[in-house]
Amino acid sequence: MEEGAMRGSRWFARVASLGALLLVATACAREEAGPGPGEDPCAADPYGCVEYGPGEPIKLGTLLAISGDVASLGVDSNRGVELAIDYLDQKFDGKSPGILGHQIELVKEDDGCSAEGGQAGATRLAADPKIVAVIGTSCSSAALGVADTILSDKGILLISPSNTNPNLTSEEAHQPFYLRTAHNDKIQGVIVAHFALKELGAKTMATINDESPYADALAAVARQAFEIGGGEITAVEAIQSTDTEFKSLLTSIGRDRPDVLYFPDFNPACALIAQQAAGIAGLEDTALIGSDGCLASDFLKIAGDAAEGVYASSPDLSALQQGAFYKDEFLPAYKERYGEDPTSVFHAHAFDAFNILAEAIEKVAIQEEDGTLRIPRDALRKAIFATSGYQGITGEITCTPLGDCAATVPIGIFRAPDWPVEGGNPNAKPVYTETLSLQEAEAELGG
Repeated sequence: MEEGAMRGSRWFARVASLGALLLVATACAREEAGPGPGEDPCAADPYGCVEYGPGEPIKLGTLLAISGDVASLGVDSNRGVELAIDYLDQKFDGKSPGILGHQIELVKEDDGCSAEGGQAGATRLAADPKIVAVIGTSCSSAALGVADTILSDKGILLISPSNTNPNLTSEEAHQPFYLRTAHNDKIQGVIVAHFALKELGAKTMATINDESPYADALAAVARQAFEIGGGEITAVEAIQSTDTEFKSLLTSIGRDRPDVLYFPDFNPACALIAQQAAGIAGLEDTALIGSDGCLASDFLKIAGDAAEGVYASSPDLSALQQGAFYKDEFLPAYKERYGEDPTSVFHAHAFDAFNILAEAIEKVAIQEEDGTLRIPRDALRKAIFATSGYQGITGEITCTPLGDCAATVPIGIFRAPDWPVEGGNPNAKPVYTETLSLQEAEAELGG
């Protein structure tokens, strides 16, 4: 995205418009009419208001994986939020003006990339009546039926920069205060199948995943799309997230000599699978494909020489990386502040998540003469779900009634070692790229 286009967004010129308010179907039972003439908006709001006194900071929670094996995902997203707060004055200068005269206080919790971590962190955040919203989680397992439910029950928005499990925004499971700026894995799974079938000429596929909501759903979508395209599945294998020994499993898979081995997961499992697949009989000519959960700098370090030639699917932000704003402003600010390149791809999605939240707050917040700020919770939900045509760092963002807000960006297939895990890598270009809308992916999968 070029600088001129970026300057049209909220954090540049604040001229992005919001469309008509969209009501979330799953929240209809909680909906009430807006305040009448002279009626207190906070009393009329079914979830009330979060109130900040004069000079009191707005409290924003983050619930991201900031420790353990996948910390690179959550740390990177936290940094995207911090840079967005800094840029509220349209400068990366470390001097944020805040929102409507109130500074932003981040309250960071660790989702542990697990249901247990999501429950513990969400429970602590939900207990604080001053938390206006939460950016998270990193992992779908921490959100699905856990953090999304705990926070929705309290009327607290949960905006994920990296959750991709399709169930989170399904008619059956969507929670009314949940949304995401990450893509839905129906898109990524279909495109992985297209790459295997069309570019690699694959006729057979095996999959391995740890059965987490993220990995299980992505593997299932890829298998479904691969079979729809005429391919055959030779093995569907499950592992535990704590497993480190895969040679016996890989030996079993190798007996069928699959053309493709797809392992959507996280590190270190991704890196160890790639490392241990080397030299396994029957896998000599098998293409190894990981996912965006694998695509992190620690994969290359752990896998070592075995990383060479391994593919991984991910949102293709190469066009963004060539844009004036990202290349000349955002990335230098990231490096200056944190002393390294981005460790994942989701800092951009976190940057956008904060900005659509900030714009929604500005739309609905009630400013008192003494400086008190009141934010009606359900009105805030309606405002952010009404986001339409917002020019974000990842592209144009429009939220659906079920919370899919991701810009329609290409999914790229990258070949190691040229992965976009180091912002300065000039060779980090996809070997295959395809753009699908969520509607197109769903149509291909049969609804």
